[in-house]
Amino acid sequence: MPTDFSLSPLIAATAQWLTRAYPSGRGALERSLAEVQSRQAVTLAAWLRYPTELDVQLVALTGPGGSDRLDWITGADAHTTGTGDPQEHAWRSWVDEVVASWAACLLSVPSLAAAAAQAVSGTDHVGTLPVAFRRLTEPASGDRQAAALLRHPDLLAPIAELHREPLLTRLGA
Repeated sequence: MPTDFSLSPLIAATAQWLTRAYPSGRGALERSLAEVQSRQAVTLAAWLRYPTELDVQLVALTGPGGSDRLDWITGADAHTTGTGDPQEHAWRSWVDEVVASWAACLLSVPSLAAAAAQAVSGTDHVGTLPVAFRRLTEPASGDRQAAALLRHPDLLAPIAELHREPLLTRLGA
């Protein structure tokens, strides 16, 4: 059985953080396309970051760390937005800074995303399921347009640079 199910809260929270930090300002279809690309990038980054079942169990036990540093870097103050209800932002505790940084790298460089997809093929995460990250590795013009902020290298640079070197080391790039 694939171990990614234990990563589901981390993947969902980190993808949500990315789409909120770099939103698509257009209609529902383009927002959905941006969310799919964010989810693909975060899933791939999480699978790279936590390659074994033990890694997945450890992060589930200890927690990924939260979005505080990412919020500070992007200028978002998660604790003063909305109603101030702590439960409204509880999902932010499941955001993984390294996964968000790696996902930002993958979103801004499709060839790096392709190398990452190749690196996870045949792992326990993928198993025998056919997994494609086409919107991430071979984005169409509509994908790029829908996620213009989410894929913009200059805008993503402060997040991507946080942990780019360990990603490149992991990929042997």
